Amino acid sequence: MPHCRRVEEHLTVGRVAELAGVSVRTLHHYDEIGLVRPSARTAAGYRAYSVDDVERLREVLAYRRLGFGLREIADLVDDPATDAVARLYRLRGLLLEQRDRAAAMVTAIDRELTARAVGITTTSEERLRMFGAQLYEAIGSAYPATRRTEPRIAAKIWDALGDAATVLNVGAGTGSYEPPDRDVTAVEPSAVMRAQRPAGAAPCVAAGAENLPFEDRSFDAAMAVSTVHHWPDPVAGLREMRRVARRVVVLTYDASSTGRGEGFWLARDYLPEFAGLLVDWPSLADLTDAVGGRAEPVLIPWDCADGFFEAYWRRPEAYLDDRVRRAVSVWTRVGPEAEQRAVNTLRGDLSSGRWAERNRDLLALDAADLGLRLIVT
Repeated sequence: MPHCRRVEEHLTVGRVAELAGVSVRTLHHYDEIGLVRPSARTAAGYRAYSVDDVERLREVLAYRRLGFGLREIADLVDDPATDAVARLYRLRGLLLEQRDRAAAMVTAIDRELTARAVGITTTSEERLRMFGAQLYEAIGSAYPATRRTEPRIAAKIWDALGDAATVLNVGAGTGSYEPPDRDVTAVEPSAVMRAQRPAGAAPCVAAGAENLPFEDRSFDAAMAVSTVHHWPDPVAGLREMRRVARRVVVLTYDASSTGRGEGFWLARDYLPEFAGLLVDWPSLADLTDAVGGRAEPVLIPWDCADGFFEAYWRRPEAYLDDRVRRAVSVWTRVGPEAEQRAVNTLRGDLSSGRWAERNRDLLALDAADLGLRLIVT
């Protein structure tokens, strides 16, 4: 298998400024605040940028041009939960979103110009729509395009919240599943996810689940939806939720062989690496014990609107779509080689009819138990 050749070269500050299209003063400022520091030396003894320094600077400049502040950028490029490949995928998604939004605005302007050319004047409402939420709903990037609230699952979560008036949403992401009729406070450590929260969403605090910045029993209920598997210490995070709230509602997964591990054909037949991601995952008993709750299965409807890993269990062709895969962390975690092999094998089995033959029993189901569990105190 061919390997990428890594060229070890050191570039001076002036050369980097010239190539990147920024001023030397900007680079000096990044150096002063510790955002990007040239770590190498030229033969003449001048400070220079190594290959790794250039890689970091490229990310910084990309996020800067996307409109992120320098503090947010520092959090993104130093995110311990991502590697270089994952960060590139994240940047790619954000850049595609920016491109699509710009293209849609250009299309809207072209339509208005065409209308004006024939004497039609657009209304104020029509002019504002090109910048509004309706446009963004149609042209969002991979994550918001495929990770939407599934109403049947949301109904179970909101019902489990009972009469809670104040709700803390831990690992809130872009705000999916936040109940619209409660006083919600969101907690999300990722600057990328916070930036994608829609206008009017609940106020969001930058913090991790393991160290919630709230007093004991500050909320009637705390909820966490499909996020616990991202936490460095799930049990500690759940105990924190129990500390700050009177009731805890968590949508998560049973990692046992009878739950998520062997129950889903994609993991079983095409992605054996998935099992390795579950090795250190706490048992369902550990998770329920952490909050003193009980777990109940949540069936996944065949036409699930939320594009998580198992969502397309009866729509296998969806996994051939790069946009679908990019919105699911599993694919980044198993790596590009495993991903490409799984996709190629699945494509071949769909074409030959082998997938349908192996999974014919699924085609008659309207919903399936694939290890999704709702933990409620």
